[in-house]
Order: sequence, then structure tokens, then C-alpha cells
Amino acid sequence: MQLILGAVLFGLFLAAALVSLVWTPHEVGELAIGSKLAAPSADHILGTDHLGRDMTSMLMAGARTSIAVALVAVGIGIGLGVPLGLAAAARRGSLLDEAIMRGNDLIFAFPSLIIAILITAVFGPSALNAILAIGIFNIPVFARVARGAALTVWPREFILAARVAGKGRARISAEHILPNIASLLVVQATIQFSMGILAEAGLSYVGLGAQPPTPSWGRMLADAQTFFYSHPRLAILPGLAIVFTVLGLNLMGDGLRDLLDPRLRRAVR
Repeated sequence: MQLILGAVLFGLFLAAALVSLVWTPHEVGELAIGSKLAAPSADHILGTDHLGRDMTSMLMAGARTSIAVALVAVGIGIGLGVPLGLAAAARRGSLLDEAIMRGNDLIFAFPSLIIAILITAVFGPSALNAILAIGIFNIPVFARVARGAALTVWPREFILAARVAGKGRARISAEHILPNIASLLVVQATIQFSMGILAEAGLSYVGLGAQPPTPSWGRMLADAQTFFYSHPRLAILPGLAIVFTVLGLNLMGDGLRDLLDPRLRRAVR
């Protein structure tokens, strides 16, 4: 049930993001000062903001930005973190293992916002730099998860058989370890995906993420704070979009965990 509900919630916003690539009710970012702060109507289903931009179009395009940033950032985390974690597990106790884990600790010492500030100070604020900041923070997360899960698989009999057959550590990691920990990585990816959306919104809110005129839920929240008491709709709508997207991803993660973990399936039965 959790998986279905989460998939439906996230699917709605994913569909909105995909549709926004080819169609939105109005031109995204089109200014119509004469229609600013207009109430919901047939022409503007969710009304307009303080610059006369259509809220529905902005929310759809904002979904595209948030999902794209989070997706690429998670891809960076998986692409770099998982191989590092597998390498550390394959060489447990070695200098390589120690170097990878201490490097993870170093990155963990700096929250994604601090990393974003450092990157922005050098390259300037942009969606690309937000991706780099969130992606860098995801690397040690996936490295730790992959290493911890791999260490539980290495002592098993089929791994010993593979070693006796002459397979090297890298080949064993790719052919035997990775398939056995893939379900755990998928669940972790959904969690990091939701955190990536939150991080992107937070970075955009403080001006370090996507820059105007690129729509972003976090930027919409920042622009709406001046009008919160007079027109709370401007803040509530992007806020609800963030809440329901993250909720959907978290429910999907819980559902996938229950579905993929055989111990939990046996407990349910």
C-alpha cells in the first residue's frame, strides 16, 4: 500500500515535470504585471504571483528543475560512491579502505549547504553548482551503505567459491556483491532522491540554486515570503509540492524496502 501511494504521489509530479517539457498552460516566466496576484480563475487555475506569472506553469516547471537536480545528484552519488564502497569492502582494513572512509568523514564534516557556499564562492550560484554540492554530499552516503552491505556478503560461501575459482576482488564485487546489495542501494536512492529535492529547494531558497528566470520551488518560496500574510497561496502551493513529492518518495522507499527485503516479507506472512 505504501509503495502504491508513494508511486502515485511522486508519479503526479513526475508527470507534471515531463509534460512541462512540451506544454504548460502559459509561457513559463511570462510577466503580466497587470494580472499580478490574480485569484484562481479559468485562465489561471492557481492564480498568478506578484509578477503576474501563472502559478500552475511555474509549479510544473519547478517540478522539472527539482527532479532533474535531485536525479543527477543521486546519479553522481551512485556512480562514484558505490564503486568506492565496494573497493573499500574488498580491501577491508587496508590503506585504501582507511583512505576512502576518512575521505567520507571529511565530506560529512561539511553539510551540503556549506559545500554549496564554497562552490558558489568560486563558480557563482547556479543549478549546476547545486547539483555538484548535493552530488558530492551523496558520494559518502552511498559509499558507506555499499561498504556496510558488501561486508556482510563477503564471508558467504558463494563468495569463497568464487575466490577459489580464481576470480579477483574487482570481478567478485561486480558479479556477486553488487547484485546482492542492489535492493538496498535502490531503497537508499529513493531516500537520497527525496533529500536531494529538499536540498535543492533549500539552496534555491537562499539564492544558491537555480537562478531566475529558471523556475524552482525553493525560489518560489523565497519570492512569496513577503506576501505570506496577504497572499499565503504563493507560499502554500510550492510548499505543498515539496511536501507531497518528498512524502511520495519516502513512502516508495519504505514500500520497496518491505518488498525487496525477504526477512520483512517473511515477517508479514
